[in-house]
Amino acid sequence: MAAQREFDAIVVGAGLAGLVAAAEIADAGRTVLLLEREGEQDLGAQAWWSFGGLFMIDTPEQRGLRVRDSLELARQDWMGSAAFSRPEDHWPRRWAEAYLQFAAGEKRAWLHQMGHRIFPVVGWAERGDGRADGHGNSVPRFHITWGTGPGVVEPFARRIAQHREAGRIHLATRHAVTELISEDWRITGVRGEVLAADHTERGIASNREVTGTFEHRAAAVLIATGGIGGNAELVRSLWPAHLGTMPEDFVHGVPASVDGAGMQLAAAAGARWINADRMWHYTEGVRNWDPVWRGHGIRILPGPSSLWVDARGRRLPAPAYPGFDTTSTLRLLRETGYGHSWFVLTRKIIEKEFALSGSEQNPDLTGRDWKQVAGRVKPGAPGPVQSFLDHGEDFLQATTVPDLVEQMNALAGEDLVDATDLERIIRARDAEIANPFSKDSQVTAIHGARRYLGDKLIRTASPHRLLDPKAGPLIAVRLHVLLRKTLGGLETDLGGRVQRAGPDGGEVLPGLYAAGEASGFGGGGVHGNNALEGTFLGGCLFSGREAGRAIAADLR
Repeated sequence: MAAQREFDAIVVGAGLAGLVAAAEIADAGRTVLLLEREGEQDLGAQAWWSFGGLFMIDTPEQRGLRVRDSLELARQDWMGSAAFSRPEDHWPRRWAEAYLQFAAGEKRAWLHQMGHRIFPVVGWAERGDGRADGHGNSVPRFHITWGTGPGVVEPFARRIAQHREAGRIHLATRHAVTELISEDWRITGVRGEVLAADHTERGIASNREVTGTFEHRAAAVLIATGGIGGNAELVRSLWPAHLGTMPEDFVHGVPASVDGAGMQLAAAAGARWINADRMWHYTEGVRNWDPVWRGHGIRILPGPSSLWVDARGRRLPAPAYPGFDTTSTLRLLRETGYGHSWFVLTRKIIEKEFALSGSEQNPDLTGRDWKQVAGRVKPGAPGPVQSFLDHGEDFLQATTVPDLVEQMNALAGEDLVDATDLERIIRARDAEIANPFSKDSQVTAIHGARRYLGDKLIRTASPHRLLDPKAGPLIAVRLHVLLRKTLGGLETDLGGRVQRAGPDGGEVLPGLYAAGEASGFGGGGVHGNNALEGTFLGGCLFSGREAGRAIAADLR
C-alpha cells in the first residue's frame, strides 16, 4: 500500500464540480488532494463534451434581443417544472431558490471576471407543456458559452493549474476510490486502487489494471464523481414506473465511466441518496457515425418545425413537439411499445433548425471562429449536420413519402409505417401553413418562435409545406432514447454537507460533502421532476462553489 498522506480536504472527481470546489478550497489557503479515476486528459469530464449552455436570468444578452425576463418569472417556471412533492424535497427546494438567486445575480459576473464569454444569441430550450404555471421556459434563457464546454472548463482548469504550481492542490489521476474511511460515524479519508497509466483519448474507456493501493486522510471529503448515465444496468434498476419500461434499444450520452460509483460508495458509508428514480433522458438521440465511447449517441437540439411521429408513423400530440417537453415526450413514447420514433422534415428545416449537442459537434463555437459561425445563416447544412446526413445510419432522404417510408421500414426491420397514412398526416399539417395563424398548435408555435429574433435568425425555418419540392428533399431521422442525467443524488444542505441515512436522517454525516450530479446538482435533486436546460452545468458550478466555500469555512 502507498504511504498515507494527509490533506486538509480530498475531492473525488475532477469534473466541473470537482474543479470548482477544489479551486475554492485552495483559494482559502487549504491543501487539496484531487483524485481522478481517469487520466489528466479527461479533466473537466462531461462538462468538456457539453454544448456549454448556461441558464441565466435577465441578462444583457436577453435584453439585447428584447427578451423580458425576471427572477419572479424564472421562479414560476422552475417551480412549475420541478413540481416538488416529496418530504425529501426539503433541501432540493431550498437549493432551487438559492440557484435562482445565483442565476439572476452574480453568476454571469462571477464567470465573466474569470474570462468566460457568452455567444450573443440566447437559445430557447424546453419551451414547455403549454401551461403558464407548468413545465418549461417562458422565455429564452439558454446562454451558449463562447467556446462551448471547453470554454466553461477553462477558467477552472486554469485556477487548478495555478494552485498546483503553488503546492496547494495535488492532482492524482488514475486513482480509483473504492472505500470511504468511516470512524465513529465521521468520514475521515479514502482508500482505493492505483490504476495503470492509460493515455487513450478523452472519453474512450480506459483500462482497469491495478498497480497499487492508496489511503489518504483529510478533515473533509467531497464526492464529485457524476451520475449514473453510463451504467445502463443501474439506470434500469432505478427506472421510474411512471415512465413505463426502459427501452432495450438506446444510446449513451455519456461514457461508461459515468457509472454511479461515487454515489454508491457514499451510500455504503451511511450517506442518504434520495430521489434515485428521478432521471433526465432525451428522446432525440441519434447514433454517432464516428463514436468515441460505447453506444455513443448525440442529441439533436431541434427547432420547432419537424413533424414528430412514433414508430408506427402516428403524429405525437401536444406537448410532444421538438424542444418543448422532454419528460412528457419520453413518457408518451414509452407507452407505444417501441424504442424509437421519427422526425419527418425537409432539407430547408434541417439546414436552419438542427444543432447537435456537444463541443465536438460545434467546431465553430468551440473554436471561437466568427467566420464559421457566420456560415450558420447561409444556405446549406452546418458541416457536422451534413456529416450525419452523409454517414449517419439514422438519417434517410427521399423525394416522395412512399420512398421515404420504404426506407424507414427497412431501417426498422419491420413494416410499421403506412405510407398512405403518413402522407395524409403531412398533407393535413401542410394545409395549415397557408395562413399566419392556425388551429394546429405546433404551427402556431412555429409562428410564435419566429417572433423571437434569435429564433428567426438562426433557429426556426420560415413556415413551409413539407411536401413543397423547393424545400426538399424529404428527410426522416430515426430517434432513440439517449441516457444522460441523474436528477436525484446525495442529500446535502446548502453547504454541500451530506445528510446521514437511516433513523438519523436529517443529521449531517460529518466530514462528507457532495457536489455536481452526484448531489443531484444540489440538495439531492434541485430540478425536482423536470429540468429547464442549461441548468446542469450551472448546477455543477453553483454546487461546487458552495461546497468548496463551506469546506473552507468548516476547516477554520
